[in-house]
Amino acid sequence: MTRLFAFLLVPALMLFGQLPAYAAVPPWKVQCTFTDARFDEISGITRSTQFPGVLYLHNDSSGGPRIYAVDEKSCQTKATFTISDARARDYEAISVGKDSKGRNVIWLGDIGDNRDSWPYVEILKIREPSVLKSQDVKASTYRVKYPDIPHNSETLLASQSSSQLWLVTKQLAHGSLYALPNPLRSTNTAKNLRTEGGLITDGAVSPQGDRYVLRTYFDATIYSGLPPGKAGITFELPGQLQGEAVAWTSDGKALLIASERDHRLLRVEIPQVA
Repeated sequence: MTRLFAFLLVPALMLFGQLPAYAAVPPWKVQCTFTDARFDEISGITRSTQFPGVLYLHNDSSGGPRIYAVDEKSCQTKATFTISDARARDYEAISVGKDSKGRNVIWLGDIGDNRDSWPYVEILKIREPSVLKSQDVKASTYRVKYPDIPHNSETLLASQSSSQLWLVTKQLAHGSLYALPNPLRSTNTAKNLRTEGGLITDGAVSPQGDRYVLRTYFDATIYSGLPPGKAGITFELPGQLQGEAVAWTSDGKALLIASERDHRLLRVEIPQVA
C-alpha cells in the first residue's frame, strides 16, 4: 500500500470524523524474529490470558486448522493447537475473551471472503488450554450472516469482560463495524453499527478493556472504550509487506504487529494525543 494512497485516503476519512489526530511513525523496534518455517502467512495475533508472555497466532487460509503459541520476547514456538473436526476456509482473525459462562476462550474468525460470495462465515470458540503443550483442541462453531450481502472481514474484536464480539469488514473505500448477538447461537445475523475506514486488516481490545485499535496496511487508529468507541489518534505504522496482525502489549502502552512474508514481530509505541 503506497503512501500516496494513504495521503489521499486520510483526508477522506477525516470528513467522516474518524481521524481527529494523525501522527507519523512513532518509535518502534524489532521485538524478535520468528524462525518457525510454518509462519509464512501470519494473519492474526492475540495475547494469551492463561499464560503470561505468550501470544497466539495463526496463518492465512493455507495454514490449516492450527493455532500457534509463541513467546513474545523470543518469538519461539511453545505449542501447536490443532483444532479437531474443523475446516479452515480463510482464517483471518483471532482474539481472546470470555464465553457466556465466564470462561477464558480463544475466538478464531474464519471470516475471510475475498470474493464477497459466501452465504455465511464462521466463528470458532476454543477453551483456552490449561497446559502449554502441543495438543488437539475442540471448537464450537457458530455461523454468522450479514444483514445485507456477504462481506470480507479480517477483524474480530472480543471483550475481556463479557462474551460480546464485533466484526469489522474490509473494503477499499470503507468497511463497517458490526456487533454479533450475545450470546452466540448456532446461526447469527450481525448488526451494522457504523461505517469505518477502508482496508482494515485487524484489530484488538486492550488488556485493560478501556481502548481498542483498528489497523490497516499502513496505519492504526486508537478508539476509547469498547466498540463503537470514539476515534482518538491515528498514526502510521512501520512499513511491512502485508501487515495483517495486531495485538497489545500487556501494559497497553504499545502495539505488537506482524505481517505476511515478514518474520519480524514489531513493537510500536502509541503516541500521546496532543
